[in-house]
Amino acid sequence: MLGKKLVTAQKRGETRALCLGLGMVACSMMMYFFIGITIVPFYTKSVWTTETVCKVLKVNIKDKVLCSNSEGSEDEDIFPYPCLQVWVNLTASGQEVMLYETEDTLERNPKCSYVPGKSENSKEVKARIETIASNFKKYQTVPCYYDPEETQTNVILSRLYPPKGLLFAFLWPTLMFTGGCLIIVLVKISQYVSVLSAGQ
Repeated sequence: MLGKKLVTAQKRGETRALCLGLGMVACSMMMYFFIGITIVPFYTKSVWTTETVCKVLKVNIKDKVLCSNSEGSEDEDIFPYPCLQVWVNLTASGQEVMLYETEDTLERNPKCSYVPGKSENSKEVKARIETIASNFKKYQTVPCYYDPEETQTNVILSRLYPPKGLLFAFLWPTLMFTGGCLIIVLVKISQYVSVLSAGQ
């Protein structure tokens, strides 16, 4: 009687462990799919792939411009902010080009090097832009990314999804997938050993 209870408990434990392993594998597949349709397209679409050093030439803060957070947004999503323009000398080609913060900055407003997030406090936005401008004036050279194919003549300060960031995004689903597969393999080994023990 006790042996039957132990066997039943063991089978229940194996079933739960197997469900856990299958659930981890399924979740990792969903994470892979989500990363594949969100992050990977942005990474492959970016043409600014080569890193170099840019020398700061001019830093200007022009009058306020209007910016919309997204295309087709409502009027309340449009807000004014000072337009920061940073011109640099691309050491790879010697050209004078405009520096943007990220790829998204160029899409949101090609006239400005920096586009702040929507903020109700215009003083904070102004102070942040002035701080960024003073940092550019202080550090005459900055690392930047440019397009080696020259389809884009401008440069960006940092990529939204660099190779390291893409690898880090794939790290967690890979660990979950490996853990799930390991649990399934261990359950199958346990079942195989139980069958051999019962046969003996």
